[in-house]
Amino acid sequence: MEICNYLHDRATAGDTVFYDIYTEEEKAADPDKADTGLFFFKGDPGAKFAVCNAGGGFAYVGAMHDSFPHALELSKMGYNAFALIYRPGWDTACEDLARAISFIFAHGSELEVDTDCYSLWGGSAGGRMAAYLGTYGPAYFGGDDLPRPGTCVIQYTGHSEYSPDDPPTYSCVGTADGIASWRTMQARLNAMSALGIPTEFHTYEGLRHGFGLGTGTVAEGWIDDAVSFWEAQMK
Repeated sequence: MEICNYLHDRATAGDTVFYDIYTEEEKAADPDKADTGLFFFKGDPGAKFAVCNAGGGFAYVGAMHDSFPHALELSKMGYNAFALIYRPGWDTACEDLARAISFIFAHGSELEVDTDCYSLWGGSAGGRMAAYLGTYGPAYFGGDDLPRPGTCVIQYTGHSEYSPDDPPTYSCVGTADGIASWRTMQARLNAMSALGIPTEFHTYEGLRHGFGLGTGTVAEGWIDDAVSFWEAQMK
């Protein structure tokens, strides 16, 4: 309800809460792009930005519980946060994320965001999206030739691919997750650390898949740790 009220109040005040990332011509040529775009949770003018990507197994976008809450909390901390509504399918999802990053960079002045050391956040399928863009960069998926993120924050996804050029990465997962193995996630970060990439990894005893902000669980407050990790990369 807090999220719904936030978006309602901002829209009522005349603020833009949703940005299309494709042109009318592009949406007409590919109707699947019609609902693709960014919900904007505005922070302080000139603050850095984050893009939050919900999970959903690349079958749907679980934004209400897996990206909107993160974006709202980040905006409360003063950061400009976006929640991406993408097309299901890992390839189209990554294309949409690349386009979203390109859109934010192109409209940075209008959006009042600092594009340096931006961060990508995601859980489950959204975590894979963040990881892929961190490894390959936006241009690889059809976006503009832009820097990789300054930090990736990845929750509960068994993604194992990485490169020496990957950004600093924070990851967390529950020990009872039957979809994403904490051991797989830990092995990835250990390998990245061995290459000199800053990492931080946390497990939460007994938590299953999709705990989001972890409110009322042993993971509550993890987002504060993740933001501290991101802030350390800004220096």
